[in-house]
Amino acid sequence: MFHCIPLWRCNRHVESIDKRHCSLAAVPEEIYRYSRSLEELLLDANQLRELPKPFFQLVKLRKLGLSDNEIQRLPPEIANFMQLVELDLSRNDIPEIPESISFCKALQVADFSGNPLTRLPESFPELQNLTCLSVNDISLQALPENIGNLYNLASLELRENLLTYLPESLAQLQRLEELDLGNNELYHLPETIGALFNLKDLWLDGNQLAEIPQEVGNLKNLLCLDVSENKLECLPEEINGLTSLTDLLVSQNLLQVLPDGIGKLRKLSILKVDQNKLIQLTDSIGDCESLTELVLTENQLQILPKSIGKLKKLNNLNADRNKLTSLPKEIGGCCSLNVFSVRDNRLSRIPSEISQATELHVLDVAGNRLTYLPISLTTLKLKALWLSDNQSQPLLTFQTDTDPETGEKILTCVLLPQMPSEPGCQDNLPRCGALESLVNEMSDETWNERAVNRVSAIRFLEDEKDEEDNEMDAFSPAFQKQDRIFLCICEALLPESI
Repeated sequence: MFHCIPLWRCNRHVESIDKRHCSLAAVPEEIYRYSRSLEELLLDANQLRELPKPFFQLVKLRKLGLSDNEIQRLPPEIANFMQLVELDLSRNDIPEIPESISFCKALQVADFSGNPLTRLPESFPELQNLTCLSVNDISLQALPENIGNLYNLASLELRENLLTYLPESLAQLQRLEELDLGNNELYHLPETIGALFNLKDLWLDGNQLAEIPQEVGNLKNLLCLDVSENKLECLPEEINGLTSLTDLLVSQNLLQVLPDGIGKLRKLSILKVDQNKLIQLTDSIGDCESLTELVLTENQLQILPKSIGKLKKLNNLNADRNKLTSLPKEIGGCCSLNVFSVRDNRLSRIPSEISQATELHVLDVAGNRLTYLPISLTTLKLKALWLSDNQSQPLLTFQTDTDPETGEKILTCVLLPQMPSEPGCQDNLPRCGALESLVNEMSDETWNERAVNRVSAIRFLEDEKDEEDNEMDAFSPAFQKQDRIFLCICEALLPESI
């Protein structure tokens, strides 16, 4: 409901009205009295279903916000808004944009996202002052062939549509800085994409691309490239031409290797290659001197290159769910490393040199095959050290011991040694597997000998305070290993509802 307007302002100069979130079912009649002066009208987030003819007498409007309403039709009288600069009609029920939109020659910013449109009018490219156009999530099947006539476009958002190809004229958008084509049905990217020299952000995620044209290497000003969730088996070597790139996102593809040229991306800060098929990581990764975040989760890596220790600015390194059997001692060279996660791999030891990463606060090594930890970890200011999925607190109490093979001092605790999991059983021990293990154990001659140990393990897990220090020898690695086998079997046999 309108607030009372002071007498001295009645029928006088009002340039802006903001009636957002007012539960309006219709455009208030009072607005029309300011048709000669009103330049900004914000009616977003109401319940408007139609725009009456008097509405289009507000010919002085420069900014019109009608997003998040229930408008079902955009009348051809939209042509009256010849001075309109910004138009937001996103998230309505408009099925068609009239051809007369082309008369809004002053329009610079337009958002039609979230409407049941399937096409843009043929006259749309006549809006040559447009700098920002958003048509996300409108079931758009094709762009006008002459889309290149919008030569002033700096930002073009086409996310979540049904585009299967891009017109050649797109290369004429020489001032384009942001192009979002995420979540479409693109199978091919034209070579002319390399002509968009001013492009800074390019989103191609969630398409069907099997390759990226080598011409993409011409985009010297590109800062962010997102090609995740495609079907890429390789990246072009010419990617080394993206010398301004800071963010490279290639998650959920079919990559087995990264091009050696990636080492020339000296400004690269974020590299996400998770959920691919990487079998090795190029040595040149160590030349990405600005890298702060490296995500390698869910690949097939068996080793990390020694050059990774050259990444002095690396803050977050995640290599969960690979096939790593060892870590290079050079990992200690990552002097800025704050979070290091290598859970669900095949690691049998952690190099003592990791203590040289003095900024390390979170270390996740759950789901590996560790029997002990290096005593050098005690020099770090860790806030969390994860050894198991079932760990109840981020830090545990450790005891010092001696490695019988090397004579070195080591760290042990109740969660060491870790139990190696079978492929496909990394998250939890399957109940069927537990039953099979139980049968095997019962046929083992040592089953009866382990009965006493099972009782002790339960008492230990309850952390009884009255146990004497001289009983600590009962918690040897071999003892703990046997108890955990039994506890896993017992848990697997318990009903789901418990």
